[in-house]
Amino acid sequence: MACFGNTSYEIITGGTGSGDVNEAYSVSLTEGLSGAGFVIDAGLESQYREYMAEIRASRPQRRGFMPAEPIPEMDMEDASIREAAERTGMALVTIGRNSGEFRDRTVEDFYLSDAEQALIRNVSDIYHSMGKKVIVILNIGGVIETASWKDRPDAILLAWQAGQETGNAIADVLSGRVNPSGKLATTFPVKYEDNPSAATFPGKVLPTEGTEGGTQQGFMRAAPSEIVYDDDIYVGYRYFDAFDVEPSYEFGFGMSYTDFDYGKPSLSATLFDESMTVEIEVTNTGNMAGKEVVQLYLGAPSGSMNKPVRELKAFAKTGMLEPGESELVRMTLNPRDLCSFDSEQSSWRAEQGTYDILVGSSSKNIRQKASFLLEEPITVEKVTRSLLPEETIDVLVHE
Repeated sequence: MACFGNTSYEIITGGTGSGDVNEAYSVSLTEGLSGAGFVIDAGLESQYREYMAEIRASRPQRRGFMPAEPIPEMDMEDASIREAAERTGMALVTIGRNSGEFRDRTVEDFYLSDAEQALIRNVSDIYHSMGKKVIVILNIGGVIETASWKDRPDAILLAWQAGQETGNAIADVLSGRVNPSGKLATTFPVKYEDNPSAATFPGKVLPTEGTEGGTQQGFMRAAPSEIVYDDDIYVGYRYFDAFDVEPSYEFGFGMSYTDFDYGKPSLSATLFDESMTVEIEVTNTGNMAGKEVVQLYLGAPSGSMNKPVRELKAFAKTGMLEPGESELVRMTLNPRDLCSFDSEQSSWRAEQGTYDILVGSSSKNIRQKASFLLEEPITVEKVTRSLLPEETIDVLVHE
């Protein structure tokens, strides 16, 4: 197996500074793969380790708690890729990203570098020309751009930063020892500007008296600044769904080595009163045992409050289902689940009307629907106004 990419050999287990954990040990990708019985191409590994050692030796010693700058991806010549393809039956391309204390992410960090794009493109082209598979592993702590290259490899494994057992965890999934069942807890946009906060983040630095250039500068000294959060309730999938912005991968998305069928949902009542139970039968229709995460979204009636198209209100994970096996999944809604905060009335309340229950495997892949009626508006909590903005904020509204 050929392992391309710096983080194939120096896996990222956690973030920087306080975003990291003190591991007792760290299993790299190649160590995990070797332990699972895969044979790693030694020539390619030697090439990468020599390159990273040379770059690291040429850099000044890092200062204090500041994390070391990431090593740029090596420009891999086609001849070297072809030689590796002739020696191996499959290629892995690992893309790494790290951030945290002392290293915030940037727009440039969201996009792949030219070298990373070329690596995925050239490895995919050469291996595919020989009838061999390519898998991209994302060893990242936050979303990156995927739309421009995701159709090149045969598969993408989002490994995140899985701690000291990262290498073993990846090997378990690649070998089929474990059937993945995770779902995205965030949206992967097509481009950075698709996020509504891109227009205002990170805000502006405010002038301060007595400082050079009107601002405070210096290590670990933040300048007074201002950012206006005007996206209101339209954060993440709530924005993408309401404004019909197509993501690269939607909230709740996640693939498995098997498939699942969703039966018709059954509601404990058609009128909401105190609580409501939703039951749905999930069946493994594939050829491998696996688990499924069932997601329940709620669509509220039109009223005086600004509401998303749908909101995740409950989710449940099945047990390990063998091929052909079914499980009855049960989820419960309570009055608070129907409510939103009404800033005009300083209360958490729900308006009367028909509510849609949308059950699916992601925010866009809705498999089944049902509805119930809330006959009277309800208020679950009344609060006191405090910490009001000093200026009026023109928040985002969906017509």
